[in-house]
Amino acid sequence: MHIRFTEQELATLVEMLSLAVSVASWNQKPSADQKISDYEDFESKMLEKAAQNGLAAIIEFDEETKRFRVKKEVEEKMFYHECYEEFRNESFWDELTIRLADRDLVKSIGLPAWEVLSEEERRARTVSWEKRYWDEFSKNGVERLLVINPPGEG
Repeated sequence: MHIRFTEQELATLVEMLSLAVSVASWNQKPSADQKISDYEDFESKMLEKAAQNGLAAIIEFDEETKRFRVKKEVEEKMFYHECYEEFRNESFWDELTIRLADRDLVKSIGLPAWEVLSEEERRARTVSWEKRYWDEFSKNGVERLLVINPPGEG
């Protein structure tokens, strides 16, 4: 198969591939290792071709990993890096908010009752807790978040 790209389209493809590999690398399941490696191999192959077709200024070969990659100093300025950082940030706050609201729901109704609820039912019942946590974290980040150790620990 032959596909023709403008230099801008090729740059967009490079960013999309790099974003996909960055996100996939967060998958810590042992069963994901081969698929992540496949993604990395494909990204490297495409970046090598991109370097040969006008994008050599932004791509380098990493001796340590034996793969082509976007140069670090360039990567930090690219749109995909901004997307990736925003994804990580929003995922953190979203997950923290949901987990804390779920914890509050469990305290309120008990673990057996919580376990029989669907995800949609849980979210419907935790709306006010989630909003309270979002408001808190939006204003204060984790500054006022404390971990209280049980007696005898820590």
